[in-house]
Amino acid sequence: MDTSTSPAGSRAANRSSFRSRHPLLIWILPLSIILPLVAGGAYLWNLNAHMSSVGRIDTGNAYDGPDADDGKPLNILLIGSDKGEPQEGQSKKTTVAQDTKADTWPVGKYRSDTLMVIHVPADRSQVFVVSIPRDSFVPIFDAEGNETHSEKINSAFSDHGPLGTLKTVENLTGLKMNHLAIIDWDGFKDLSTAVGGVPVTIPKTFYDPKQKITWEAGDHVLEGKEALAYVRTRYGLIGGDFDRIKRQQNFMRSLMGKMLNSDVSSNPVKLNKMVKALTRNLTVDEGWSTTSIAKLGLSLKGIKTDNVVFMTAPVAGTETIPVWGSIVRLDEVKSAELFAALKDGTMEEFLADHPDLALSDEETIR
Repeated sequence: MDTSTSPAGSRAANRSSFRSRHPLLIWILPLSIILPLVAGGAYLWNLNAHMSSVGRIDTGNAYDGPDADDGKPLNILLIGSDKGEPQEGQSKKTTVAQDTKADTWPVGKYRSDTLMVIHVPADRSQVFVVSIPRDSFVPIFDAEGNETHSEKINSAFSDHGPLGTLKTVENLTGLKMNHLAIIDWDGFKDLSTAVGGVPVTIPKTFYDPKQKITWEAGDHVLEGKEALAYVRTRYGLIGGDFDRIKRQQNFMRSLMGKMLNSDVSSNPVKLNKMVKALTRNLTVDEGWSTTSIAKLGLSLKGIKTDNVVFMTAPVAGTETIPVWGSIVRLDEVKSAELFAALKDGTMEEFLADHPDLALSDEETIR
């Protein structure tokens, strides 16, 4: 792996400051896009009515029309971000979609600490969700697809925007990303509230000194700020960021179950709140039409939570290096096997050989 670095100085200091002000921003899966929250015509009407508020980004991908995704395996890059904190001289009002169309990307305005690759096989029988740790030390690519240097992967979005992140992930995984979706922090809070809270189980009481919260053992129903605190928790967890990823995925899994519940998906009021919560905080690629999004949802109508497999890209270990501090080294051999299995449609065989990579049962996740 190339371990060259770019000049640091104040740039690294600014990043450290940004991280201290903004702990991990959770990207929750746009479930009403790729999961079966289909309540007849009401779902499609709601989706179409609210899609005008969704930001659009030109990724340079050419599509044949609304049926381009039919019968094909899909890879969707999911990016978690906030609305951005502009630096001096940058506009405070522009969105991610608007900034990608500007002459220059506003370096440092945005941060993406959550990256997930969603793989949907051609037969639509399962969904695979692979989280990439934010501190993974990898080659970073710019929006034009040029390698710049090596750094933590979450710098790709800050330095080069959605397109740079897409190119970086494609280079890392060897997978072509068919679509891109970005959701901000408000989207997570709004969606957890729209479904009336998300049930989670905390197996053992512990204290988070950073957020000054004691998480009591037992069953909880979390929404809004409390839900956000749950998925942001890192301190007090034995595995730190790795355990936080498990919490994120566990919360998403539970959220899926709640959204698939007939009491939610068949309730016009709750359904409308869910769609609104998602679309007003969502940005997708220009090639992903409303028709394609709706048809994908319909094609996944048989999916249940047991058919969605969560995992994290295999990790070899962590270390501290000059300039970048604590980093994550991905296991290059196992990661290559994982992404090859996604590409070749051999995930059952891969998981049989590496069952420990799949997210464990809810009761074991702190």
